[in-house]
Amino acid sequence: MPGPASAATGHAGHRQGWKLLFLVAGASSILFVFLLITALVIDFMTPPPVYGGAATLEFIASNKASYVAEQILWILPNVFPVLVFAALYVALSAYRKSLPLIALVFGALPWALLLAVPVSSRGSLNLVYLSDRFVAAGTEEERRAYATAAEAIIAENNTPAIVGVLSALGILLMGLAMLTPGKASFPRYLAWLGIATGALGVASEVLRHAVPGFYWGYGILLWAWFIATGVALIRLSRVTA
Repeated sequence: MPGPASAATGHAGHRQGWKLLFLVAGASSILFVFLLITALVIDFMTPPPVYGGAATLEFIASNKASYVAEQILWILPNVFPVLVFAALYVALSAYRKSLPLIALVFGALPWALLLAVPVSSRGSLNLVYLSDRFVAAGTEEERRAYATAAEAIIAENNTPAIVGVLSALGILLMGLAMLTPGKASFPRYLAWLGIATGALGVASEVLRHAVPGFYWGYGILLWAWFIATGVALIRLSRVTA
């Protein structure tokens, strides 16, 4: 049977070829938070309406550049968490297989799916097209039709999505995977931060409209988790150099 020394050498060799992944995923994790904060700043400066199809389309017509920029900043960065969860799985799979893999599926898949969904939590790029048609409409009946279509998209924005629950569950499971006794790939505080973030996230997504205060708390913890995870992955890339 291989001894502790040979096992440690095997784990180091397992990570050696993934240095670039750890570095890119770590940088992406931090960039993800930076881009979302930028989107939030734009949102605070020119907050779009969350109700009313006609009001929303008129707002977009008057603030098209900032609205498009905000939507891109909400949607495009969703690719970064996929890299983060993939890197965490690779780093942890040398020690245990099943739990990191389950965490990867639950954690990464929702973010990937969000790239295919035409809405963010604060609007949709589809509304830009409807706004153009709304402004160009020649009759009140046409304007009502576009406003009704916009209402449907807005309703989808304000409906809690199961993907949010699954993503939070993935973070929770990844935190549990980091608690494997005797393994030092990641600092122990990061495991507990992931568990706390994931647990609060599941509750916040389910009770998003009933207890909105939870959601704000989850958002702050989520950003803290991504930054801490990014730093840990960058450090791991240096250790495996």
